Amino acid sequence: MADSNLFTVLPGGKKYPLLGLGTWQSESGKVRHAVETAIACGYRHIDAAYAYANEKEVGDAIKAKIDDGTIKREDIFVTTKLWITETHPGRIEPCCRESLQNLGLDYADLYLIHYPVSLVNDKGSFPLGEDGMLIGDDSIDYIDVWKGMESLVDKGLVRAIGVSNFNTSQMQRILDLPPKHPVANLQVECHPLLAQNELIELCKKHGITVTAYSPLGSPERPGDKSTEPVLMEDPVVCAIAKKRGVSSAQVLIRYQLQRGVVVVPKSVTPSRIQQNFEALHFELSKEEMQELIDLNRDHRLLDFPMGKRLKYYPFGNQN
Repeated sequence: MADSNLFTVLPGGKKYPLLGLGTWQSESGKVRHAVETAIACGYRHIDAAYAYANEKEVGDAIKAKIDDGTIKREDIFVTTKLWITETHPGRIEPCCRESLQNLGLDYADLYLIHYPVSLVNDKGSFPLGEDGMLIGDDSIDYIDVWKGMESLVDKGLVRAIGVSNFNTSQMQRILDLPPKHPVANLQVECHPLLAQNELIELCKKHGITVTAYSPLGSPERPGDKSTEPVLMEDPVVCAIAKKRGVSSAQVLIRYQLQRGVVVVPKSVTPSRIQQNFEALHFELSKEEMQELIDLNRDHRLLDFPMGKRLKYYPFGNQN
């Protein structure tokens, strides 16, 4: 497949591989092998985060593949994220530096604000009140967090910055600043049931790349899933997969690739990591793409329920 189909381009010209390996919920003791396997398969994009608590294993895997000559540092694109307990102006740079130390890197290719909300920073990474809801720090505005992120670019700690889980109005508020450094990327939940058309159009208008997390419907997500749709068992997805002789996961990955959306499926199983990578090697027809597009019902599977009372909660009306 042509090089232009494997990459999108960030503001400034940096190539951003369209397919990456996600590491959310990748089990300790398994994620290093998963990342090493992915790099050996040909992946050149790893999506990490401070909050995933596995950056050290991710970094060990990258180092191992550099040391064995499979890749050079410049060959691999690494994204990580600022967690929402670390958004106070005095904590942004230390959090970034801690992530870089964990990853064994001098810089991150892309650094994202994980959510537009902020939490108190003296009660652990997930501070909960007696009601089971997260305890917010309403004194922090994500606009000020963005300005702190911009200083990381100035200091060479990160090459590009972006946001995750922001809605259209929150995106527009940053764009209206205007930002000193461009918003390079928006990472959001995205799959055929939640197509994110409005956000994607906004991003296209402003030259912002979009990354889809949970592209397979996040079957291992926390919470009660008994009444929720199972995306990889959807009849339309399964029919296309059967016709093509591929997996449902490959169909869902390919759907994003053909939309020009970066996609970061998670797996720690070597055979699935390889199989997911092979989604680069076939194309869906216009008719098949339309069938998948028609599945959209703006149905969110991960609505961050513990954060619904937080200022700047991005997913609808606060409760």
